[in-house]
Amino acid sequence: MDAFIKCQQQARVGLNSRLPLPAMNPILGTTFAILAGLAARDARAASQESPLRGTWELVAADRRLPGGEQVRDYGKSPLGRLIVDAQGRYSLQIFKSERLRFASADKARGSADEYASAALGSSTHYGTITVDAEHHTLTFSIEGASFPNWEGTTQQREYTLDNGVLTYRVPPRPDGAIPISVWKKLD
Repeated sequence: MDAFIKCQQQARVGLNSRLPLPAMNPILGTTFAILAGLAARDARAASQESPLRGTWELVAADRRLPGGEQVRDYGKSPLGRLIVDAQGRYSLQIFKSERLRFASADKARGSADEYASAALGSSTHYGTITVDAEHHTLTFSIEGASFPNWEGTTQQREYTLDNGVLTYRVPPRPDGAIPISVWKKLD
């Protein structure tokens, strides 16, 4: 404690007399540099805030068939949430509301049909999302996903954003169908 008081006294003398302090100048300089760097980083992050920041509710999860017909992909009342923070980190979940309930209360004891319904009736992933407003594209950098083949991938989607409604098209599936997701901003 005595050393702390002595440092405070030396700092006051050094600041008042404008004489350099032998032990304090490197510490003060380093501290100032760190604080300045953090402030600059935060200022850049604030100026680059994601336009998708907020919480979104799924309105539709459809697919356009190769012939042009649009059909439901996750049932007539899909459930979903998309949450994006200021830096573009996101978490996305889509669930088919008609998924089979497991007969057992233990999810480790499901039937083949129950497991298939659970896996095929959901799509979840998280990572970072960037917006290219000029080209109307979203880029998902996927860190984790319910479909493991997506992990570590980057996917682009064409989008529109109009009056709090986000609509984007996923690249075509092997059968040519194009999934379309529609989200409404909640906040």
